[in-house]
Amino acid sequence: MLKVVLFDLDDTLVDQEGASRAALLDWLPELGLDLDDPEELVTAWGGISEDAYARYQRREITFLEQRRVRVREFLGADTTDDEADELFTGYLSRYERGWVAFDDAVPALRRVRDAGLVAALLTNGDSVHQRFKLDRTGLAAHVDVVVASDDLPAGKPDPRAYSSACEILGVTPDDVVMVGNDVEKDFQGPLDAGLGAVLLDRYDRYPEVADRIRTLTEVPLAG
Repeated sequence: MLKVVLFDLDDTLVDQEGASRAALLDWLPELGLDLDDPEELVTAWGGISEDAYARYQRREITFLEQRRVRVREFLGADTTDDEADELFTGYLSRYERGWVAFDDAVPALRRVRDAGLVAALLTNGDSVHQRFKLDRTGLAAHVDVVVASDDLPAGKPDPRAYSSACEILGVTPDDVVMVGNDVEKDFQGPLDAGLGAVLLDRYDRYPEVADRIRTLTEVPLAG
């Protein structure tokens, strides 16, 4: 019997990709970078960020260190820690101002609770940072439990992320369905760990996935 709907946060409930892109484009002139091909820089930043964050999830570097890695690799500069931290602040302040919840996020969370289920969150983000994001976007009041990767032995898609989240929630994998936008972290990973899973495919990128929804209004509440 379904007891918990376990949501991803970034690009599931909150438009992280849009906020990051807008922040980067606004930050580039401050860095004095060539803007002839800003989309190339957006792509480069995204790839560097993904790789650095994956290292953080594997516990190879800290959350703060992954920010410094992103700055150094993006600029190709051997900055000090303090210099990298100051530079990253220019991006971070813009990024945080751009956070916004998707229109279907609050209605979906309310629908889960109205059905007598627990609306929980499993995020690979840093706990303090992600709770601030929930507060800033008005989602905090609609989420019952927040499980962040720094509460766990490893982040998604490591199987320990899902099993540990279930332990924190006091349920078995059979009691949970995971909903998120990432095929590996929010769909295949949970399935391999024994949870139910539904892929949120807002932009129709994964037509080959049978268990997918286009909006959060379609989250299944029976299982």
